Amino acid sequence: MRKLKKADEVISVIKSGDTIMVGGFGLVGAPLSLIDELTRHDVSQLTVISNNLGEPGKGLGILLRQGKIKKAIGSYFTSNREVGDYFNQGKLEIELMPQGTMSESIRAGGAGIGGYYTKTSVGTELARGKEVREINGEVFVLEKPLRANVALIKAAKADTLGNLVYYKTARNFNPVMATAADFVIAEVDEIVEAGELRPEEIVTPHLFVDAVVKSTLVLGKEGVGS
Repeated sequence: MRKLKKADEVISVIKSGDTIMVGGFGLVGAPLSLIDELTRHDVSQLTVISNNLGEPGKGLGILLRQGKIKKAIGSYFTSNREVGDYFNQGKLEIELMPQGTMSESIRAGGAGIGGYYTKTSVGTELARGKEVREINGEVFVLEKPLRANVALIKAAKADTLGNLVYYKTARNFNPVMATAADFVIAEVDEIVEAGELRPEEIVTPHLFVDAVVKSTLVLGKEGVGS
């Protein structure tokens, strides 16, 4: 199957009501070209699993302003103060998770793990309504795995098979998200021929990637630029 696609032909896999995972920490390591394409498609009622919802009017922040996001699951929403405004106005549901817990829950979803116990959030509001269990004299909270219909991830480089290489901390949540969705679209800055990547530098094997899209937007000093 040919994995190299254009953003407009592959983003239509996302349907209204879907749960999508989106990589990035702030705007770094975020699939900005794919997000930009999604802003032009007629979808709504999305549940977005991401560390944050971009910044005001940037990245996922555009989808928020468009009213396409029903629920956000993440850990650092203060990078976009409009998230709090939408929540207070009843326009957005939020599920707040500790950052490590979110990452581990995504990993569990990709690994087929039914749940795991962690000490993080014990005795806080984040543990309300969750199963609590004492193990070896210590209290733990049960966290369930996270999965999505579609994952939009960002890598520095891909080969034509779909093997992915990341750039330093721009890797962030992208590799684990690639394992935990039914359909994975990778946006990359550079595409090389199969065999040009050293096996030891490949982080995400091609078996996890369904489509590869070349970036058209880059992150500059002032935010998103072309």
